[in-house]
Amino acid sequence: MEIRQLGRQGLKASALGLGCMGMSRSYGTPDDVESIATIHRALDLGCTFFDTAEMYGPFTNEALLGEALRGRRDEAVIATKFGWEFDENGVQGELNSRPEHIRWVTEQSLRRLGTDHLDVLYQHRVDLNVPIEEVAGAVGELIEAGKVRYFGLSEAGPETIRRAHATFPVSVLQTEYSLWERDIEAEILPVLRELGIGLVPYSPLGRGFLTSDARRAEDYPETDYRRNDPRFQGANFDANTAAAASVREIAARKGATPAQVALAWLLARGEDVVPIPGTKRRERLEENLAATDIVLDDADMAALDLGETAGPRYPEAFMGMNGR
Repeated sequence: MEIRQLGRQGLKASALGLGCMGMSRSYGTPDDVESIATIHRALDLGCTFFDTAEMYGPFTNEALLGEALRGRRDEAVIATKFGWEFDENGVQGELNSRPEHIRWVTEQSLRRLGTDHLDVLYQHRVDLNVPIEEVAGAVGELIEAGKVRYFGLSEAGPETIRRAHATFPVSVLQTEYSLWERDIEAEILPVLRELGIGLVPYSPLGRGFLTSDARRAEDYPETDYRRNDPRFQGANFDANTAAAASVREIAARKGATPAQVALAWLLARGEDVVPIPGTKRRERLEENLAATDIVLDDADMAALDLGETAGPRYPEAFMGMNGR
């Protein structure tokens, strides 16, 4: 597995990482046994970059990853996130990026993950009530104390990125980026390249849409996030299915799967890009990691320009969680 550098502070990760959220929430019923086996298989295949967050579960995903990495911590690069309040029953509340809260969350994450340091600590969402300079300063202090190694932002916009980076170096931005979500190319990606900040695309397979086995929203169980995703509904679903036809065509020509082509497209966007496709199954993991063997030429890349995706990328009720 190729190793890529993210940012200028020394962070290195496998070219493809593993998004762990779906092991604990949003996508069907959790299966801890298979999830742990998937994490172990990832390590065996050279995938070393694991993405989690206190919000996933909440809390249970960090604990699951910590259990899976017991005895193999030195092989892994762990990225987790802070940024929310939770009550005693684990019900998610308001955004909270106050420095004292960041310090408290970090201690809890270290405990659940069973480690003495976090490789990457992201602000999960921009908290407009706390200046980003205070957030960057708090994470910087944790880095200086040895509890965190690298500072990351998630779903931040250009101005926020610049202000944070001016206070303490940002190594990586995590945001949605894929063949069907390319909004960051206009303003955000140029800022990352200017400042030398790495990019970690989440939902690189369009929440499963680009794997060719997507179903209409109503066909997913109540526990699956996609049941409420506008892009899986009605006319949006039809339009997006038609747009993804070129992915399937190129995959068939190359003897690959649509997921592998979609990931290969992202890998070709730059050596500072490390996608984190999520799965809780070994079979799917192995399929995804084989994308590193797919070579796309200029004609392929041009054919994969799918145009604008039909429908907003989040339900209206979620949009407040994604302001930049």
